[in-house]
Amino acid sequence: MSLELELRNQGPDLDLCTTLPAGSITALLGPSGCGKTSILRAIAGLLHPVRATIRMHGEVWSDSDTRRFIPTRHRPIGFVPQQYGLFPHLTALGNVMMSLRQLPATQRPARAQAFLDQVHIGELADRYPRALSGGQRQRLALARAIAREPQLLLLDEPFSAVDRTTKRLLYVEIKRLHEQLGLTTVLVTHDLDEAAQLASHLCLIDRGRLLQAGPTREVLARPCCESAARLLDIPNIFEGRLASTGVPGSQFLEWGPHRLKVDERFTAVGPVRWGIQPGNVLMVRDDKPWGDHLENPVACRIVEHVELGADLLVWLTPDGLPEETLQMRLPARALQRHPLQPGQKMTVCLRRNDLLLFRGDAPHAGRRPD
Repeated sequence: MSLELELRNQGPDLDLCTTLPAGSITALLGPSGCGKTSILRAIAGLLHPVRATIRMHGEVWSDSDTRRFIPTRHRPIGFVPQQYGLFPHLTALGNVMMSLRQLPATQRPARAQAFLDQVHIGELADRYPRALSGGQRQRLALARAIAREPQLLLLDEPFSAVDRTTKRLLYVEIKRLHEQLGLTTVLVTHDLDEAAQLASHLCLIDRGRLLQAGPTREVLARPCCESAARLLDIPNIFEGRLASTGVPGSQFLEWGPHRLKVDERFTAVGPVRWGIQPGNVLMVRDDKPWGDHLENPVACRIVEHVELGADLLVWLTPDGLPEETLQMRLPARALQRHPLQPGQKMTVCLRRNDLLLFRGDAPHAGRRPD
């Protein structure tokens, strides 16, 4: 079973219809203010959209047509808000016990202690939130959320207030909990790396609209439109034109003086926006005998390169396109074998299966790096 959502609203604006797979971690990814938290609040019953249909495992939680609405307290959810929402006057044990009020009072302490142990802060049961670190407070909020034994776990940017090292430890904790409990989980984040590491299903959100949804690897590899590509921080987006080769079902992409072969599934002709991931821009080595197997070679000139950790970013100007800049990403160790200098000529390969063709988005010209 799954979580089915149809939300329409104004102020905050929402316009999406999607189904989130059961038992998976789904990330709602988008910039700040795009409506991610509003979606989460609607799922929790804290926001009442103008039109809403929410079903979990076939049970209707909200239906504006029939006026059915299950209050938040009766929805089987665990909710971790951005600032954790802990009760400052209660100890860690007392905070978790607040989620166990359905149990007899005599059973609550032991049960709450078990949940604290599950998130590895059992020894901190007597501490108040103010005496806990950011990571410990995050674990406490998780313990309180799962203590309700929910069907659905909602996480609203839960790692935004912790340092990088603690964040990575908490990633592991979330994955372990998910494997143990198998909870359907919805994670709100604006961090692309976070979504890629934690979520198996990804929803791209922009101004309350669903741009794309699907398995995380597929969405990251093939964004469906220019807005989705920009949300995924793909810098290589250009204008081109699809033209026919004269053979039915066979086209090529005109990019200035360059004629690039494209996947045969693209059949229309005319202006098109297109892109390619920097990691899919392949350097053609002079010492490698490509022969006739070199696909879509493009002659370029190096503008600059910058080493960032294990990556080397190289900006190139394609021949015949002096206003365009193509970004390539290589392993930093490539500099040891292939010295690169600004002004140096280079040929790159843009494989047809790596080209991303977009339609329907507003154009934004490619620019040189600042």
